Amino acid sequence: MRKSFLLLVLIFSVSQFSIAQFFENADSFFKLYVVSDRVLYQDLLENKDELNKLTKQIAQMKVEDLSDSEKKAFYINAYNLLVIDQVVSNYPINSVMDVSGFFDKTKFVVGGEKLTLNKLEKEKLLKEYKDPRLHFVLVCGAKGCPPITNFSYKPEKLEEQLNYQTELAINDPLFIRVTTNGVQVSQIFEWYISDFGGSKNASLNFINNYRTSKLDGGVSYYTYDWSLNDASLKPVSLNDTIDNGTNANRYVVSAAIPKGTSELKLFNNLYTQATGTPETFGSRSNFFTATFSYLYGLTNRFNLGLEGKYRKVSNASLPSSPFAVFGATNDNSLSARQGITGIGPKIRWAPIKQWSHFSLQSTFIFSFVDDQEGSSTKPYIDWNGPIWYTQFFYDRDLGSSFSLFTEIDFWAEDIGFNENENLNRFSTPATLILSYFPVKNLTIYGLSSYSPYFQQPYDYFYQYGLGTKYQFTQAFELELLYTNFDNKFLRGAPNGRASTINLGIRSSF
Repeated sequence: MRKSFLLLVLIFSVSQFSIAQFFENADSFFKLYVVSDRVLYQDLLENKDELNKLTKQIAQMKVEDLSDSEKKAFYINAYNLLVIDQVVSNYPINSVMDVSGFFDKTKFVVGGEKLTLNKLEKEKLLKEYKDPRLHFVLVCGAKGCPPITNFSYKPEKLEEQLNYQTELAINDPLFIRVTTNGVQVSQIFEWYISDFGGSKNASLNFINNYRTSKLDGGVSYYTYDWSLNDASLKPVSLNDTIDNGTNANRYVVSAAIPKGTSELKLFNNLYTQATGTPETFGSRSNFFTATFSYLYGLTNRFNLGLEGKYRKVSNASLPSSPFAVFGATNDNSLSARQGITGIGPKIRWAPIKQWSHFSLQSTFIFSFVDDQEGSSTKPYIDWNGPIWYTQFFYDRDLGSSFSLFTEIDFWAEDIGFNENENLNRFSTPATLILSYFPVKNLTIYGLSSYSPYFQQPYDYFYQYGLGTKYQFTQAFELELLYTNFDNKFLRGAPNGRASTINLGIRSSF
């Protein structure tokens, strides 16, 4: 009798440990491979060990030994993990719908029983528990689904997690879309209308139970987006397109480019400065800089590339146009000069896998021409010594139509010692950019930056401007930017009126 009791306790303990370990393993997996509501399928393609371990646990789980809440949480996690497993097995794909029988033919072993994804969803969860909140935690591998979480569902937290994810989805303006013509809802509410009360009005009542601001009016269904919820496609926004014009596929410089892809950029900057006294500006200096850069995705988080710089300089008396620099000749005088001034390697690295829109970029430019700082017979065109600058990027969405981009840089220019044996210039520019997306593919933004120069004498400048980008395709973008400078020594003496005109071109392939 005593031996039988001990055996039962041992079996019970092993079962409890097994399910608890599964939830912990799943939690670690989601934290590692889910980023901003998307899945890093390409990373999983390179390392399937953790996923294979979880699918083996799913197959061997003794569901008859589980409590009701454990079983419910187990099936939710199993569904989401098996969707990911099937995507990885067929990757690369653009949509789960590209795989024949993805939901209704391919069978998996779940708790010793062979099940399709449809049978797991409908019979083991929806039919058994009759809980409409399940529709907001089961993720089918598509962008049209409610967002996948970066944590596992656990029995002791399940009610709280179900409520939270339901509220999150229903208050998301990309999932429940309020328009002038009424309320647009996901086709989930159409396909499973009986789970939400059997009618559009009943669905709206369900929605309002979880809304912070109640809705009324007619209900219609927008087309479900079956494109893959792939975080490996990082250079695009993680928002979905909605009818009011969110720029869904915008390029984000804060993200690394995916493995195996290339990016080309040509950024043209025309800096013009009128110099003299505040009462009389008698001359104009123009600096045209064409910066060419290339990046290649060695991995989804590490990119390697090259950057080169061509500059053209002109000095003339006023009145003269900023565009006169393009007609100036390289006459070896103080009036004009041009040439390739530097070239060097660059990297971009996203150090934290969970932060898909945070990265650093570091570039080291070697001087290409002697005597770039000028002389009595030549104008300044660039620094003589190398330049090393590291940039930290981060951006985040502010609702469906705005985003905020931040950048902090560390610049070391003319590395080494100059002829006067003084340390070279060091600066730490900081930039904020607020972007607005009025229609699809169009961005309008405002820029503000502050750049202190740690030199003798100490100097700084403010820069502010307006710009726009148009993304003709996801792989080709054009940018225009105009800025003004407020450039003064701390002692208050103005040293010129300056502005820039910028044209940027980006292509990826």
